[in-house]
Amino acid sequence: MNGSNANLLPWVTEKFISAAPRAAAQALAALATHEAVLLLKPLKAEYMVACLEPMDCEKAAAILRRLPSRQAAHVLSRLDLRQAARIFGAFSVPQREKMKTLLPLALQRALEKSAQWPQDSAGAAMTTDFLTFKTEAKLQDIVEKLKTLPRKKLPSACLILSREGQLKGMIRTAELSFYALSSTVGSVMSPVQSVPAQTPLCQAAPLVQQGQPLVPVTDETGLVLGVLKPEQLAAACVQQKKRFGWF
Repeated sequence: MNGSNANLLPWVTEKFISAAPRAAAQALAALATHEAVLLLKPLKAEYMVACLEPMDCEKAAAILRRLPSRQAAHVLSRLDLRQAARIFGAFSVPQREKMKTLLPLALQRALEKSAQWPQDSAGAAMTTDFLTFKTEAKLQDIVEKLKTLPRKKLPSACLILSREGQLKGMIRTAELSFYALSSTVGSVMSPVQSVPAQTPLCQAAPLVQQGQPLVPVTDETGLVLGVLKPEQLAAACVQQKKRFGWF
């Protein structure tokens, strides 16, 4: 294969995954692992995630094991939590221990405990892709971070944590322009209410109705494991009402 054709491979693979992620997952799973890695390694995380989420967890784990450790950890952190947990469980013990050194503590806890949460619980439905800042950070730090994200990835709010990682509040992205960028995050943050991971989704929905742009999900120690977004909660409540014949 000449150089020009090799340069086309990532572009063609991205187009295939974008158009038909399940078909792409099946096609890549049928390849030898080293061949799948060759195609996936140059891609952005969003394309790898779209392909690995519907893939058999054993094959997905084999692919991630062949990637550079930091790249593999980044992709794992972007996957649907249930699939990420299955892939994490398919690693050998030494591989899991190595991966833990590259993952945030909250994600480690979520991966280890996800199997314990009911299907219609906050923990099972939450996303682990969210932004946090410490109370002593400056608003300028948030703005600079948001500038690096694509427009469609801009969060509605960022969570604010103490130095120990406990939830202290949130700041809405739309409110950043109201304050001096030299202000500390802790001085302008708003209160936010969280729910334990075992909480049924419909019990978390009223928090969104009260105006929260997202709902933090915590473990028994208060560590923030993930967040629920309004669209997730609305869809979950509709499904639950249909299940019980409420409308």
